[in-house]
Amino acid sequence: MKHTSNAAHWLSFRIGGQLYAAPLTQVSEVLRDGELTPVPGSATDVLGVRHLRGRIVPVLDGRRRLGLSEEKRVDPFQVRQVMLSHGTHLVGLRVDAVGDLLEARDSDIAPPLPGAAARDEDPVHGVLPSQGGFVALLDVRRLCRLPLEHEAA
Repeated sequence: MKHTSNAAHWLSFRIGGQLYAAPLTQVSEVLRDGELTPVPGSATDVLGVRHLRGRIVPVLDGRRRLGLSEEKRVDPFQVRQVMLSHGTHLVGLRVDAVGDLLEARDSDIAPPLPGAAARDEDPVHGVLPSQGGFVALLDVRRLCRLPLEHEAA
């Protein structure tokens, strides 16, 4: 891909049979899947919390959060936790495998599938055509169910 100044960079990852991507500016790091401490009474898509350099970070199950089946056809050696940041929040997302870095201009991004974005909590805010399919682009705030807040500049 040609490098263009008005393009955004996205980190792609696979959850189930679908490729998703998060803005690279909101990916703080990618970690191997590790031990999590369960949180009693938490939402069904919260796997638990992990300690990360003095912070306690909730980790979401990508499949459950996105309403995908729980089928276990994944290579456990490729499973990762993608640490996503939004403002002061840090939330992990367990994915089946991390993919490539993508580059997309606003003009490359199509609206999500009809009806999907009508629900305010739907985390997919656009799609990027890719290799005969598409990559679903995620809104980190919605994905992690974070409140709207004013970003500190």
